Amino acid sequence: MKIGWGTGIIIAIVAFMSFILYLVITMSTDNNFSHDLVTEQYYQQELEYQQEINAEKNLRNLEEKITLQKSSEGLKIKFPTKFNNEKIEGKVFLYRPSNKQLDFEIPISTSDTYLLVPEQRLLNGRWNIKISWKHKNTDYLFKKELVY
Repeated sequence: MKIGWGTGIIIAIVAFMSFILYLVITMSTDNNFSHDLVTEQYYQQELEYQQEINAEKNLRNLEEKITLQKSSEGLKIKFPTKFNNEKIEGKVFLYRPSNKQLDFEIPISTSDTYLLVPEQRLLNGRWNIKISWKHKNTDYLFKKELVY
């Protein structure tokens, strides 16, 4: 049996389409290729984005900035010394891009103008930290990527 050029083109197109279909099905059903959203409430967060911009602007206007320091106990978050410890209220959110189960949030309770995130909560690797706090009715927001 002889295969003509028309039949060869049809066979090549069908083989290519089968290969592409196999890749699409494999990528959409395999758990190795599943990715989580950064947040489940992204529409709500987008509506609050202007408040975040204003809080980041307030942070930039401060003379003394927040500092992050890795120590043997964990991650020390030092707030500016001009803030009264009792009047700082807010939260620290640590987001792990590679694993949603490792994300956690802790309320801010400072001692000596710093907050300690325990080392056993932080695995080595990349983290996104988001610190949002309020002091004397002024919102502040600090965001940073860090490798622990």
